[in-house]
Amino acid sequence: MNISQQAPETPPTRSFEHILDDGNISSTQILVVSISFLLMILDGFDITSMSFVAQRVSEELHISPTNLGVIFSVTLAGMMMGAMFIAPYADKIGRRKMLIGSVFVIGLSMLLTGFTSTLWQLIVLRTITGLGVGSMLANLTALTAEYTPTKYRSFSVAIVAAGFPLGATLGGIIVAPVLPVYGWQIIFMGLGVVTLLMTVVVYLFVPESLQFLRTVGTNQALSKANILLTGMQRQEIDSFPSEHRDVMPKASVLSLLVPDMRAKTIRLWLTFFLVFVSLYFLMSWLPKLIINAGLSESDGVFSAVALNGGGVIGTLLLGWFAAHMGLTKLIGIFLGLAGIMMLLFGLMFEHVNLFVLLFVIGFFLQGGFVGLYSASAKLYPTEIRATGIGWALGLGRFGAVVGPYVGGLFIASGFSMELNFVIFSLPLLLSGLLAVSLKIR
Repeated sequence: MNISQQAPETPPTRSFEHILDDGNISSTQILVVSISFLLMILDGFDITSMSFVAQRVSEELHISPTNLGVIFSVTLAGMMMGAMFIAPYADKIGRRKMLIGSVFVIGLSMLLTGFTSTLWQLIVLRTITGLGVGSMLANLTALTAEYTPTKYRSFSVAIVAAGFPLGATLGGIIVAPVLPVYGWQIIFMGLGVVTLLMTVVVYLFVPESLQFLRTVGTNQALSKANILLTGMQRQEIDSFPSEHRDVMPKASVLSLLVPDMRAKTIRLWLTFFLVFVSLYFLMSWLPKLIINAGLSESDGVFSAVALNGGGVIGTLLLGWFAAHMGLTKLIGIFLGLAGIMMLLFGLMFEHVNLFVLLFVIGFFLQGGFVGLYSASAKLYPTEIRATGIGWALGLGRFGAVVGPYVGGLFIASGFSMELNFVIFSLPLLLSGLLAVSLKIR
């Protein structure tokens, strides 16, 4: 008697998220997070370097405060355009290729900045630096999120993002003794060389995202994925996991505005915008404001060190606590407290310890700001993650253009440091309320 037997169905391949959640964190994952962290440190130094040397550049090249504000703003405008219009291509060509190109552009433009002698040369090169940084930041966040187990994701993104204020802090410590002896040009030349060397490190050691390889879906991509899985002590797969989602447009701004994402996307953009206004006002103008208030050039540099040093600690602690309570609720608390601290600074400047209060402002402000990176990575799926993070950072960076430019106008108009702090505390208070309304865990 013939008995027909039906072959059992092959169980579907589990998602990469579940595969990475199993087992211990591998050396490959640690390497990805570590290199991303180092790149973020360099970016923190790269972007804040002009604020450390602004007084010297202004004096040597005869650049007015208003034109200094233009230099700060075009750097951030470049970051905005890079995040919005260049970073999304990583959803098509891959995170790895985008990182290599971005880091090379940053390094070359920083190196050339050390040879500039006119306002227009600075404007062009700082714009190019901004384009590179903007395209890189969104992809560092996406790559870190895609290589990290779920339970450590917010903390890993926070560790990487903490590199930015740490780079700014180390930058201040390095610049303080170097600037008086060797001048401002050597700062940019050195940063350029180190960043170009990091291009080689990224090329040699940063793998492509497993989640991106899944979207490619070819046999060659499957082979690369299995090599990576073997290196991470995970079992090889026979086919890519399929992740069923509602149909959405391919990676573009339209994919961020589908009905179930539209409201949160718009609120996320507004929150980023408001935080960027205040954060980049401080990062661009704080040293000069301190000097204008009658303190020394060293005090100006170390005020930025205090602000960014607090940011490093706040960033790490927010990432840690986010695992135990709602992410955006915690972000809202941090941003609200940052606004209150800035308000107190403006109202009670002569009665507080300058560096302690700046440390506390940095703790809450940069901690809350970095939390928004984690919120962006959690809100959007793989297919549009770089696009989502890029547009959030890009539109938010319009605030980073507005903040330094308006700050420059205020300073040129004779506004006191205290009044500037009161004015720029207001966007943070509003951003805290918006962050709570996002309700992303």
